[in-house]
Amino acid sequence: MDEAVRTRRDRLPSRVDRPGALQFTVYVALTAFVLWSFQGAGWSFSALMSGGPAMADFLYRTWPPSLERLPQLSEALVETFQMALAGTIIGVIVSLPLAILAAKSLSRQTLVSRVFYSTSRLLIAFFRTVPDLVWALVFVITVGLGPFAGMLAIAIDTIGFCGRFFAESMEDVEKGPSEALTAAGAGRFDTIFCAVVPAAMPSFITTALFALEKATRSSVVLGLVGAGGIGIELKVAMDFFDYQLAMTIILMIFVLVLLVERLGSIARSRILEGSSQ
Repeated sequence: MDEAVRTRRDRLPSRVDRPGALQFTVYVALTAFVLWSFQGAGWSFSALMSGGPAMADFLYRTWPPSLERLPQLSEALVETFQMALAGTIIGVIVSLPLAILAAKSLSRQTLVSRVFYSTSRLLIAFFRTVPDLVWALVFVITVGLGPFAGMLAIAIDTIGFCGRFFAESMEDVEKGPSEALTAAGAGRFDTIFCAVVPAAMPSFITTALFALEKATRSSVVLGLVGAGGIGIELKVAMDFFDYQLAMTIILMIFVLVLLVERLGSIARSRILEGSSQ
């Protein structure tokens, strides 16, 4: 009986493969790197626990929220959303032609096409990797303080975000319609704008809505460096230890972001339902 059970267990596949020497060394190295990262980040459980009373005191001092400057704060909140919306629209418009050049499936095997493809890919990667806060600082120096600098920073960040996903969406489009148009004698631009772009349009709209949600959150942070919006109001309130006013601003930002995300979710569901029919 024991022999039969042992034989059956030997035949069963193991749940976890036993790692080899090299694989085990890699696991140990990754674990050590993660622990080293926590140490470099200054992780301290004692500091986290000792900070509890300070957090409780902060929350106590923020309540009740102050409603004294609600009209002025509402105007700043509207300015924040206007900055996010305008920057997103500009970024989406500019990212479309850049994404067409960056789509490998739409690029011809010529020297000029390869140059355009590589250049557009590098631009999209550069716009995406540089943080929007850095772009805000650059544009504050360039055009001065105010929402215009924040709008330009959001536009550049949106180009990097949408350009990548637009290009990938066009690369994933089914090749049948475009090949049929090409066989019928249609030009390259006719094929792109009559077959590829319409097929990828639902993905374009979904990505643009995600970009708007991202820009709404980013526009609050950009205000901290003078790029307009309600972020500067939050910075001033914290600098003057007016925590009740700061809580009001935080709650207003929360409502704005929640509203934009909710509307974006509804719009995406409608788009997906329409494209599936």
